[in-house]
Amino acid sequence: MVAATTKNIDRLKSSMRLSSVAPGTVTGRKVHELTNVDLAMKLHYIKGVYFFNSDAVEGLTVFDLKKPMVIHLLPLYFVASGRIRRSETGRPFITCNDAGVRIVEARCDETVDEWLAMAMEDDSTFDGLAYNQALGETDLDFSPLVFIQFTWFKCGGMSVGISWANVLGDAFSASTFINHWGKTMAGLVPHKSLHVPDRPAKSEPPLSVFPNLIPNVVKRVDSVGDLWLTPNNCKMKTHTFHVQAEKINHFLSNQRSEVSAFEVLSAIIWRALSKIKEDPEETRMVTLCTNKSREREFEFPSNRMVWSIVKADSWVAEAEVSELVELILNKREDENGMIEEVTGNNETGEKSSDFIAYGAKLTFVNLEEINIYGLELKGQKPVYANYSINGVGDEGVVLVLPGPKCGKEGDGVNGDRFVTVVMPENQLAQLKVELKKNWSIA
Repeated sequence: MVAATTKNIDRLKSSMRLSSVAPGTVTGRKVHELTNVDLAMKLHYIKGVYFFNSDAVEGLTVFDLKKPMVIHLLPLYFVASGRIRRSETGRPFITCNDAGVRIVEARCDETVDEWLAMAMEDDSTFDGLAYNQALGETDLDFSPLVFIQFTWFKCGGMSVGISWANVLGDAFSASTFINHWGKTMAGLVPHKSLHVPDRPAKSEPPLSVFPNLIPNVVKRVDSVGDLWLTPNNCKMKTHTFHVQAEKINHFLSNQRSEVSAFEVLSAIIWRALSKIKEDPEETRMVTLCTNKSREREFEFPSNRMVWSIVKADSWVAEAEVSELVELILNKREDENGMIEEVTGNNETGEKSSDFIAYGAKLTFVNLEEINIYGLELKGQKPVYANYSINGVGDEGVVLVLPGPKCGKEGDGVNGDRFVTVVMPENQLAQLKVELKKNWSIA
């Protein structure tokens, strides 16, 4: 199956056509200054894939898909059409020069159902559906911040893949962007401008007093120069676990009312990985990445997630799941201020290093409230949608996302979940065995 999948992806790549789409109105060469938290995310990339059946895309042409971007979407999200530049001090910023987003067209010899069946065996199949290119892989000054890929399948269905540079904004920003495109396809004209969130406040007291202090949620790495790509020491693999609503309800039945599926699933996986890792100290401290703002629909792209750490006092492998849930709920320590201060000091002083966030420590990302089924074409939702992250550090990342039947209105409150895991290949293989054996999660 894996060998066949590799051939399918190679055929897909051979059929690809690349073009660019730019805003239909001139932005005026505005400059978008990046926050220090933005720069801490510069080596990470958000990947999203949406599958639609033939009824949802019948009769649509590439021109139909591009036109709303030109007229409505990109004038609103003009920063997504920009390019990275550096100031005289070397600090990166985005020049909003209307260079455009990159469009990828591809064709596939399989049906949507056949491709999804392959993905259940090997999640790397999704890599071929969301274009994979890091900033600086060609030339940093000319590298697009956003790729949108349209892949037509033999059955007449189509997938929409988005690759979104995390320096632009977090997964909620990426999802809102692509959802707005869907609305413009339906003739719904969005607001003329987006709300720009307040800049993060400086931490008190200033951490510059402690120049060697590094937040636990980020890891300093050697400078990557103009190729913004995370250096890994091992082969990373991705897998998505589908946790049915009945199982979610069972997990939550013994918890307090304020506990969500995110806390319980994170606790289960935290405990399982602690059993797998040879050194129990490696998983005693983990990172939580949670949503700060519920209202993102008309907000300018930004990195607004809350980064915090949780530390267990005892060996996690021997803890009860309920104990770990309590830690996640009540013992988290916010480190956004520290990230802001330390990354800023690095930009003006020590230029021989960069940072990674996802995977610096084992990282749990709460995307339960992300509206990934909010993208509609011709009034139809995707039959399947999922998000992942590229550029993850060696400790791995776990994303908890809503399934297609999550809540009556897809609001993420009830229903099934997808848990997308990116981690070293050998650990992922052991995690699959552990979750299936002890929790019936596959």
